[in-house]
Amino acid sequence: MSQGNRCVSIQADQARACTVREALDRVGGKWSIGILIAASQGPIRFTELERQVEGISRRMLTLTLRNLERDGLLHRQVHPTVPPRVEYTATPMAQELYESLVALTRWAERHREGISAARAAYDREHGAPIG
Repeated sequence: MSQGNRCVSIQADQARACTVREALDRVGGKWSIGILIAASQGPIRFTELERQVEGISRRMLTLTLRNLERDGLLHRQVHPTVPPRVEYTATPMAQELYESLVALTRWAERHREGISAARAAYDREHGAPIG
């Protein structure tokens, strides 16, 4: 069953919790944070996102953009030019997240070396990495 269908047949309280979990999974996803931060700066095109979000494939960028749009976090505008120009903009809901996402990113940057050192120590003590 796909992630989007996991919550279909559950009680109302569980459905609310499921929606919250799915929203947190979406905004905390590997690629979503970078995309949302970039789109919060103003309209941005696909190719600009591809350059700014280091390591993302075209397919994963497309899928992530669709999911963020579906969740109401991005607005996609197609301009009637030849070829069509498509821009993505963070919605007010995503703009509300901006400071939190930037803070989370800065935290990760500040603690990158400490996390790497902790992982190496754990791996030395417990063997191979978990995943």
